[in-house]
Order: sequence, then C-alpha cells, then structure tokens
Amino acid sequence: MSAPNITKTSVPRQQANNRLGQIQGHMGQVDMNVEGVKTAFGADTVPQAPEDPLFGLMAAFKNDQDPKKVDLGIGAYRDDNAKPWVLPVVKQADERLRADPELNHEYLPIAGLADFTSASQKLILGKSSPAVQEKRVISLQSVSGTGALHLGAGFLAKFYNPQNAEAKAIYVSSPTWANHNQIFANSKLPVKNYPYFSKQTKGLDFDGMTSTIQSAPEGSVVLLHACAHNPTGVDPTQDQWKKIAEIMKQKKHFPFFDCAYQGFASGSLSRDAWAINYFVEQGFELMIAQSYAKNFGLYGERAGCFHFVGAPSPSAQEEVTRVGSQLAILQRSEISNPPAYGARIASMILNDDQLFAQWEEDLRTMSGRIIEMRKSLQSKLEQRGTPGTWNHITDQIGMFSFTGLNEQQVQKLREKFHVYMTKNGRISMAGLNTNNVDYFAQAVDSVVRETAN
Repeated sequence: MSAPNITKTSVPRQQANNRLGQIQGHMGQVDMNVEGVKTAFGADTVPQAPEDPLFGLMAAFKNDQDPKKVDLGIGAYRDDNAKPWVLPVVKQADERLRADPELNHEYLPIAGLADFTSASQKLILGKSSPAVQEKRVISLQSVSGTGALHLGAGFLAKFYNPQNAEAKAIYVSSPTWANHNQIFANSKLPVKNYPYFSKQTKGLDFDGMTSTIQSAPEGSVVLLHACAHNPTGVDPTQDQWKKIAEIMKQKKHFPFFDCAYQGFASGSLSRDAWAINYFVEQGFELMIAQSYAKNFGLYGERAGCFHFVGAPSPSAQEEVTRVGSQLAILQRSEISNPPAYGARIASMILNDDQLFAQWEEDLRTMSGRIIEMRKSLQSKLEQRGTPGTWNHITDQIGMFSFTGLNEQQVQKLREKFHVYMTKNGRISMAGLNTNNVDYFAQAVDSVVRETAN
C-alpha cells in the first residue's frame, strides 16, 4: 500500500488556515466587547445639532444642476460674472509680500502685528482722533471680526461688573447676524434683544429701538452695527445716531460696535465709521470689533482687529494698559497668537499711500456695483408692477437687503426658479448681476402675485 500523496504546501496552508481562524475568532470577541462599551456622549447628553442654515444653503446651491440657479445667500462679494473678485490692490500687495526675501512664518506677538493694529486704529477712529493721540486705545489683532467679537465677549463675561447685576447682559438688534447670538451665549453672556426692523415700513423701528434701550437696566451692554446692518441693510441716520448716543449716555450703557463693512457700504471709509467716531467724541468708553473680510476680500485669511477705547480721564492710559494685559491673557488661551499673512497684506496697504489710494478705488468699485444692482432691481420690479412697494431696496445699504419676502415665498423661489436665499427674505446684493437681475425680478414678481391675498 503506497503512502498518501501529500504536497509540500499542504501543511503550511493548513497552518495558515488555522491561524486565520484564530484571528477571526479574536476579532469576533473584540467586536462583542466593543458593542458593550458605553459612550460618555450619548444622544441624551450630546444631541445632534442642526445644520448651519447658511452653509446648508450653500451646499444645496452647489448640488443644484439647473443652469439658471442664483445664489443670493452667500455673504461674499461677487463680480458681474458671479465670480469671486480678488481686489487689484490685494494682488499688488501679495506680490510684494511674496517677493520679500525677509518674509518668514514665525509667530506674531500675542497682540498681533504692531504695524497692522496701529494702522487699524487710525482707520476706524481717524488719524486725528483724540483717543489715538491720547493713547487711550488698546488694540489686538483678531481672527477676523468673529474673533474680535469673541475676545470682547470673553472680556465682558469675566470682568464687566455693573452696579446693577441685571445689567450684565448684552442687547442685540432683532434681527441681527445669527452668529452674534452664538458668540455671546457661548461666552456666558445673557443675550437680550431690542427691536430694529419694521416689517411695515421695511425700515428702522427707531421708536422700538430707543424705547428698549431707554428701559434697559442702567449700565447694560448694547451691540451696535456701525454701518450696513446685517441682515437688514437698514442704518440709522446721523440724527438718529445722536439720539441713540444721548439715551445711552443718560443710561450709562456700554457700547460694543461691530464694524464689518467700513468703506464697503457707502464707498467712503469716513462716512461708514461716523457713528463710532461720534460716540468716541461724546466721551464713551467702548469696544469695537473690526473685520477686513469684506472690505479687503480677505475672507479666508481671517484678518481683523479688536479695540478697547477708554473714556477721557487722567487715568485713561493706565486703564487701557490694565485692560490690555487681561485681553492678552484671553488671547493667549484662545489662539496663542493671530494668523500673519492676511494681516501683513492689509498692513502693507494701510501703511502705503499709493496702495491705500488704490484700495479706496477698489472699495468704490465694489460698493458702486452693489448700488447699481439695487437701482436695477427696484426699477425692474416697479416696471412689472409687482405688488407692494420696493423703494426699500435702494433705501437700504451695503451687501444685504431685507426684501420683505416671507418664508413661503422664499421656498417657492427656490423650488420653481432655483433662487437660493435665507428663509427670512434676506438677499446678498452681491449675488445679483446684469446677467441674472432680470430673471430674479421676474421670479419675485411671479411668486408675489401667486401668494398675494
């Protein structure tokens, strides 16, 4: 009887199969153990957060394949071809910066690039500002306007101590930029509202605003949009600003200005900063959040500045030094030190007379195109006899317009015409251009007539 024919590879193969079975068995045991692990962050502890409405809108627009689709949600400037526009002056500064053999990527100081923060002071307050000349301003470079707001909120939450405990809240306009509410709430500052937009007039509810500020507990913090109010595009007149300042001084309120559109709103840097400078002239102690996202087109570079302005007094310099020391600790614990590249571009432009003049021209280009789109949209709606009044389109200013369209109409615009805008009826005027404004006006006219009572 002959011996069985066993190949040389059969034994190793059997051993390999046995080993594989052992591994699979171990893996099965591990899987069983993993299934038994309890997370510390279950749904009852960490519920699913809703999607950010604006970024969800952007994603929906991107996925829409209709060739006529219109994006009126994004808060970024677009040229007449609906393309992102890099300011010519920013291109010049960028080229100079990259050609600099001394350029490096070392850390900035905690307070940021000194040439940038000092130039930012002069831009927002004016070169001849007594506050600047008397050295009662402390400034820290921030992660755009959002970072400046967060830095100010953190400081107020930790140090603001009004005599009336009920005053430790911040009043924001209704409506306001949605992120304001998140920033202040996350900083443990109670948020309250003052009326701002009148649905009847589609303008400022001045009586409601001033009445609420008047009745707020003495020493309350009031957030004010310096210009081009987001989301309404409605600003107080200079006489109305004077009345607001008068009430706030009487009530000893603390102003916190958010300035995201200086020069971008009207095309004039000084006009758009008028309200801030008036409050400084009136002797207020105040804070300013300053953004360079819109007026330099440096959206992704996150260049901004936070300013604390002390009231005129013999101890003002000592006060801002103390405040600055605590702001630096907050900054260190949050971001350690701010990003450099965008600040270097902005600083080069702010400190160079020739580049600065070019920047002012670029600002007039952007603001001028938006103003023309406002005029065109109003004209086209009125020519069609679209139900309602549309003068508010040109009465408002800046990037955004509160159209007065309701949520049902906004939804129909999206479903029927592939027009994307926030559900409260806010549109970004920068999303309109000579190629789509007529289509948008036609769409609005159709939807308004369809839903008219």
